[in-house]
Amino acid sequence: MTLFRHVVVISAVILAVPAFAADRDITPYGTAKVDMHKYDKPINRVYDVNYTDPQHLNGLANFITNVNKVVPGKSVVVLHGPEVRVFAKENYEKYQGLVDKMAGLAKSGVDFRMCNNAMHGAGFESNDIVGFVTIVPAGFAELIDLESKGYQPIVAMVTPVKDSRYLDHPELKPAAK
Repeated sequence: MTLFRHVVVISAVILAVPAFAADRDITPYGTAKVDMHKYDKPINRVYDVNYTDPQHLNGLANFITNVNKVVPGKSVVVLHGPEVRVFAKENYEKYQGLVDKMAGLAKSGVDFRMCNNAMHGAGFESNDIVGFVTIVPAGFAELIDLESKGYQPIVAMVTPVKDSRYLDHPELKPAAK
């Protein structure tokens, strides 16, 4: 065999090892079942939002969008943390992408409600807040009220999962294009 053929064969074996390892069953528990059922019954939900980092609203938007695609029902977002500053008109230029994304959700039927106490605590008045948000007396009281009306509570602490597989197995990550 020529050196070139040896290199080709060895390369093929090396490249096949991660794929082989990914395909073989290395646990005693078998393989996951798939049950892609539909959620036919409407389930109203209320998202409890209290973010120190406004950028977490991007994850929230993606989360709400994904849930709304498969679960019929109403969605209410109760804002009662430092993220309220994103919705202040004076900060629109700084947070325009986030505000526009939230406005798109509002246009699709998502109801945004802001805690009056949090708004005042942050130094804002109702006339400082963008028009698709409704100010309510208190965030926790709003959560309790909606839950008493059958809304399912969701504490929307969204953590990205994209590419988390490769934290444990970087060798399986496809090459960048």
